[in-house]
Amino acid sequence: MDRKVVVVTGASGALGKVVAEAALARGARVAGVDHAPTQVAATENRIELGGVDLSDPAQAKNAIDTVAALFGRLDVLINIAGGFAFEAIAEGETGTWQRMYALNVLTALNASRSALPYLVASPAGRIVNVGAMGALQAGIGMGPYAASKAGVHRLTEALAAEWKGKLTANAVLPSIIDTPVNRASMPTADFTKWVRPEELAEVMLFLASDAASAVTGALLPVTGRV
Repeated sequence: MDRKVVVVTGASGALGKVVAEAALARGARVAGVDHAPTQVAATENRIELGGVDLSDPAQAKNAIDTVAALFGRLDVLINIAGGFAFEAIAEGETGTWQRMYALNVLTALNASRSALPYLVASPAGRIVNVGAMGALQAGIGMGPYAASKAGVHRLTEALAAEWKGKLTANAVLPSIIDTPVNRASMPTADFTKWVRPEELAEVMLFLASDAASAVTGALLPVTGRV
């Protein structure tokens, strides 16, 4: 990924930080975009834009345009920004469904739409999204989250079909990611069976690489050792 410009949304989160660091280690220039305040000092090869609401099309476009202006190009968009909610349907709120849609679908949609002109201009434009295994069959309390992640799956497939031959669009479908938040919410679980962020980052950066040039429209399960 030498000198490629990679945008990572949700860059301040547990997975986003790992993906950004892994891309940097491969020689990429990385721009993090997040709703949280900037946490990383700018360097020649790394910037971070904080306070960006990617569910707002105008803010998403401004962030992507800023990255392209600073680095002169954009080659890879990795959409990690998102959220989770556990809520049963009968006792739940419509607002939860709307929030999951905004956090998971609209963030990926707006970032992707804003990045398309730049990615098409790249010799190897890539979009990598984060779906979820739990969206393939929703369990109890998983309705809002699963529905939104299913939307990410369909978005990925549509992007791949509409832009085939000009860029690739794929998604990883993790099971449970081994993060501090997930450990705290499921303290009795066997963490060794979960997907480590570093493992998921490897798969995502493969899909972002030249080696994956023939892969598009894939929804790739990454399920750890369950």
